[in-house]
Amino acid sequence: MQATQMLNQAVTGSRDRIATISNGRRRTWSEVGERVPRLAGALQSLGLARGDRVAMLSMNSDRYLELFFAVPWAGGACVPLNIRWSVAENAYAIDDAQVTILFVDENYLDQAQELLARCPSLARVVFMGEGEAPHDMADYERLVEGCGPVPDACVKDGELYVVFYTGGTTGHPKGVALSHGALVYASLCYLAMLPSIESLKFLYVGGFFHFSGASPMWYITLAGGTHVIPPKFEVVSAMQAIGEHGVTNATLIPTMVTMMMSHPDFRKYDLTSMKTCIYGGAPMPEALMFAAMKELPTWSFYQIYGMTESGGFATMLRWRDHVLPADGGTKLRSAGQAAMGVQVQVRRPDRSVAPVGEVGEIAVRSDALMTGYFGNPEATRAVLVDGWMHTGDAGYLDQDGYLFIADRIKDMVVSGGENVYSVEVERALYAHPCVREAAVIGIPHAQWGEAVHAVVVLREGMQATYEDLLAHCRTLIAGYKCPRSIEFRDTPLPTTPVGKIRKNVLRDPYWTGTARKI
Repeated sequence: MQATQMLNQAVTGSRDRIATISNGRRRTWSEVGERVPRLAGALQSLGLARGDRVAMLSMNSDRYLELFFAVPWAGGACVPLNIRWSVAENAYAIDDAQVTILFVDENYLDQAQELLARCPSLARVVFMGEGEAPHDMADYERLVEGCGPVPDACVKDGELYVVFYTGGTTGHPKGVALSHGALVYASLCYLAMLPSIESLKFLYVGGFFHFSGASPMWYITLAGGTHVIPPKFEVVSAMQAIGEHGVTNATLIPTMVTMMMSHPDFRKYDLTSMKTCIYGGAPMPEALMFAAMKELPTWSFYQIYGMTESGGFATMLRWRDHVLPADGGTKLRSAGQAAMGVQVQVRRPDRSVAPVGEVGEIAVRSDALMTGYFGNPEATRAVLVDGWMHTGDAGYLDQDGYLFIADRIKDMVVSGGENVYSVEVERALYAHPCVREAAVIGIPHAQWGEAVHAVVVLREGMQATYEDLLAHCRTLIAGYKCPRSIEFRDTPLPTTPVGKIRKNVLRDPYWTGTARKI
């Protein structure tokens, strides 16, 4: 089964139901079902051939959703670009995936022009935003209106559907390649875990360039539900949308829940239509969870642990584990049990299975796993072994199969739901002429879960301030990756006998007394 069949099912079974609500527009599934084949025809008229990649650089919108179905309908694959990345970072993704067509909205026109000039494979840029298209770009709506529908290309289950680029630990981002079959399987598993799949209305708060932000698109479509798509997350507009449109489901990171509950107008909005809130991206502090359960009594909370490479999920902490803590509440500190259709193991360094209670590397197996890292077989072989995805996260299973995250093997900071790889930040810091040594770690942060913190030793006789280094980093990496704080030291950083910086020594003082470090 491929992604376009999920669309066909929604069009057939929920023809007159509202499919999308976005930027003041409402469209039924019948209307979306008519527009997608026309947009696919437009893509083919622009030169898209089977297997070609199409990128999107845009805020969330109904048009963005249509592209996720029109591109495979035309035989291509999608490459969502991170709106928070620099031109250099997105240029790398375009070059790596050999993207031929780029869709852009009004917010990123300047970057699109730079990308067109820098990327040899990029042949066309199409305007998908609000208002008039620039004179040198094709216009999304005119393409839909001016092209006739084409038949579904009917790609195979194992063919490439989408490439999500993640931050790289070894110098460059990696493209997580997911097939049609993997996304359909993941969607079915998601639906199987929800308490109800009737009359779903989903509010999008995460960017479509993240798998976690885009993945509900497929299972909500499969269920014939309604997509409520604001351009981005804003506290007041999100609360307004829940009340106005009767939103039933959303995926939030803990920071967003905190922002809603702490807003002075929180009690002015009717949020009682919400039934299922899936949270992830960062652990939810127990105090926040108990406060949310009190202030949002109609909301059932489900925690997801997973990553893009695993099809977005591996385990789920169900609502029953939140409200019926028979063991005194210790399960609330876990990431839940293996999701339906997923196997989870904890492995020792020799890849043997660790017994209950022993910490090791978390490994995941399911039909939702990525095909591999796009064009990077070496990186793929390092994590996909005998059908198992080795996550790089450390944890243990208890006697009931609940997974407890103990620490992170991969050197990554999770800040406000964003993954920041320390090596990228360190590389930027080392590029400053005053920096002799630099180490980047994640430290606790009340709002964002973790904050990016750097420990820096300057070259002898040279001076630089936090502001100097921050301004320098912003020229090389996205703003959210830049250090929120920097500690300057006069002595060399602690190292192992082979010269590797001992980040655990730098990290431990900040995490002492915390129950969870990821």
